[in-house]
Amino acid sequence: QVQLVESGGGLVQAGGSLRLSCAASGNIFTINAMGWFRQAPGKQRDWVATITTRRTTNYTDSVKGRFTIARDSTQNTVYLQMDNLKPEDTAVYYCAAAIIGNWYYWGQGTQVTVSS
Repeated sequence: QVQLVESGGGLVQAGGSLRLSCAASGNIFTINAMGWFRQAPGKQRDWVATITTRRTTNYTDSVKGRFTIARDSTQNTVYLQMDNLKPEDTAVYYCAAAIIGNWYYWGQGTQVTVSS
């Protein structure tokens, strides 16, 4: 089992920044990659960014150049630095852990609200 706990959400004005954190515990040696997803009201959950154990990163097009995913292996924590936030970034953000290529574990989510 892997447990994921997110923190760092909140309310920010457009153009501002937030940093989300995701602390992993349990059988973390089974994790191949960590990622962030988001779900806006009335919409499906969408993938945002991924970082692998080799620190390879990928981003959805709408956040490229604004969001940065990073990991601190010593603290088993993954971060999502979000800059130049836009109202359309408003969503519940979820941390996820992949086991053998499948998103298997999820955090409880943290709300990010960007006001215009």
